[in-house]
Amino acid sequence: MHNVKSICCYCGCGCGLYLQVEDGRVVGSTASRNHPVSKNNLCVKGWHVHEYIHHHDRLTSPLMRINGELTPCSWDEALDATAQALMRIKAKHGSDRIGVLTSAKCSNEENYLLQKFTRAVIGTNNIDHCARL
Repeated sequence: MHNVKSICCYCGCGCGLYLQVEDGRVVGSTASRNHPVSKNNLCVKGWHVHEYIHHHDRLTSPLMRINGELTPCSWDEALDATAQALMRIKAKHGSDRIGVLTSAKCSNEENYLLQKFTRAVIGTNNIDHCARL
């Protein structure tokens, strides 16, 4: 077994941890002793962060609804369809009819980029963050 240095994904704090990898699978997590944020501590979510990685219910590719059925598609197809839908809604109803909900599982930097995208690209201030995990 070997450890891979990482950051916990459950909130924006950025706690340092090591993912324990055995035979190509993540099997555990442990705190980073000298990380400036977590200092050898993790919350209960951090100690169990590895459990979702190989969970059988986890989505591993995007899905698009085609003829009423969820169908796997490529990331390019999903992103193109999303961009077209956002442009269509913005053109027909205006940018304030679009809202973005960010996630506590994103890093602070990712949430910053999402708010910049929402305000600068979409053209709305309709953005919120739900930190209740």
